[in-house]
Amino acid sequence: MSTNQTNNEEEVDLGSLFVIMGKGFSKLFNFIGNIFKGTFHVIIAILIFLKKNIIKISVAAIIGGILGFFLEVKKIDTFKSELLLEPNFNSTRQLYDNISYYNNLVKQKDTAGLVETFKLDKLAAASLKEFVIHPIETGSDIINSYDVFVSSVDTTTVKSYSFIEFKNGFTSYDYRVHKVTVTSTQNNIFDKLGDVIIYSITNNKYFNRIKELSNKNLNRTDSLYRQNLTQIDSLRNIYMEVMLEEAKKQTSGTSIDLGGVKRTTKELELFATTRLINDDLKKTTFQKSTKYEIINVLSSFQATGTEIKGLTKNYVFLLGVLGAILMILVLLIKQLNTYLENYKK
Repeated sequence: MSTNQTNNEEEVDLGSLFVIMGKGFSKLFNFIGNIFKGTFHVIIAILIFLKKNIIKISVAAIIGGILGFFLEVKKIDTFKSELLLEPNFNSTRQLYDNISYYNNLVKQKDTAGLVETFKLDKLAAASLKEFVIHPIETGSDIINSYDVFVSSVDTTTVKSYSFIEFKNGFTSYDYRVHKVTVTSTQNNIFDKLGDVIIYSITNNKYFNRIKELSNKNLNRTDSLYRQNLTQIDSLRNIYMEVMLEEAKKQTSGTSIDLGGVKRTTKELELFATTRLINDDLKKTTFQKSTKYEIINVLSSFQATGTEIKGLTKNYVFLLGVLGAILMILVLLIKQLNTYLENYKK
């Protein structure tokens, strides 16, 4: 009797569980269905609104396009040119500050200051419209910088400072290559700007002192590695001569060479040391080539600028879209006002 009662209770519990699960799934499916219904309703409402007011919106877009056409005809052509730079010795921030200064002169329409800075005539200086600089962002710069950081600190510091934290602290100044973009209404003045921008950094006494010390250290390291290679070659030649002499002795009589294995090991050690020194020498040579100047010019300003074009720069497109958007806003406000009036009633 008790067994049957227990079975009945278990069946009731299972039945209740299935009922609860069924209600839960039903609510979930209803929720998902309501989302789809709501989205579908919004789409249909938008389509009905556009169908009802398509003529008004089109007229507003056409009027905006016509106004944009007249502005486009009168618009002065604008040109741009780009300068790719690789700053060294932490001179990136100074470069950004200088570019910001030049751009402020343009914004303030300080033609006299631009003339004095870039040695241009007044007409050319007045044609300058913008100076912009931003980094060429690559993931490899972050990884390489992190590798340098790891090799320069102790293990405890590395464990307490993860790559994610390092990446989050990586700023625009820390990237290797930076692009300077200049905009002007004249297309033949850009090659006169590059030397001034670069000289404003290379003329800095602090950066020149760091450059001089860095180059001296690199030259000293390079010379030391080459001397080590020469010494290893001399030592290898001595080993070869000794081995040849001992080989001659062995051919003239019977002898037991107990030091042959040791000499072979020494030879292998010399080859391994030579390979390591050569690797370090390659790194030093690369550093000498990249750190020789305060700023490496990867690509100079083009002699003739590129005309700035594109849909987003076209007044016909911009004012046409703006006219359509303004008409839509007016119609929506009108509908909202009607709804509020009816709501009061």
